Amino acid sequence: MRIAMSQFAADTDPKRNLDHIQATVREAADASIVVFPEATMARFGIPLGPVAEPLNGPWATAVRQIADDANVLVVAGMFTPSPDGRVTNTLLIAGRGVDTYYDKIHLFDAFGFAESATVAPGERIVLSEVDDLTVGFATCYDIRFPGLFQKLADEGAMVTIVPASWGAGPGKREQWELLVRARALDSTTWIVACGQADPTTIGQTPSGKAPTGVGYSLAVSPLGEIRGQLGPEPGLLFVDIDPAEVTEARKIVPVLANRKF
Repeated sequence: MRIAMSQFAADTDPKRNLDHIQATVREAADASIVVFPEATMARFGIPLGPVAEPLNGPWATAVRQIADDANVLVVAGMFTPSPDGRVTNTLLIAGRGVDTYYDKIHLFDAFGFAESATVAPGERIVLSEVDDLTVGFATCYDIRFPGLFQKLADEGAMVTIVPASWGAGPGKREQWELLVRARALDSTTWIVACGQADPTTIGQTPSGKAPTGVGYSLAVSPLGEIRGQLGPEPGLLFVDIDPAEVTEARKIVPVLANRKF
């Protein structure tokens, strides 16, 4: 399976970001899955309530149409209203016979940022079947929690897709790469981690402590090998996923079978 990762610096205008999705899906026509970052609908650092829309709203409906027209699965971060007045940090997962969503479980209450002040957490893990391959989903700060990735593997995931908008700071890029590789090894699955580009590479000024991205999207094999990686600037990265490598990795390093806790 070929997966495309679109690393870009999202605008504050959902329409402009929708135009980016449409153009990228056209460019990635030979991929089965096209992955966009967390907060693709609108970047962090602005009030999220005014841009949030329900899953049957115009933004999500337009993304589904783009996916259906191209016969690809699109994974893109958006914000949906929460009943408690906050929003939900949601991955829209649509196309190729799939129509579902994942709400970010682990909220980024770290490094001086409090995502939970404006975002409500999700509660359920999500997997989908795409071309006979079981795909799991996680978002950004979830990458710090190995139990989620092992649970997805237990439920059949051979690849986990992780859109992100990683916070900048000393050592943060190195942590991102280390954590993605560690989660691949913990779960012996492919990890496809697509982040927002570093906004400074296109002349944007980051907004305070908001996690607006560092770039360095990467694809990692079930044995922790980096099979493709971008730099800090916007780019489109393709990776070919071979599920046989998962089977082989689990024979070589059966960490899931050997777990005691």
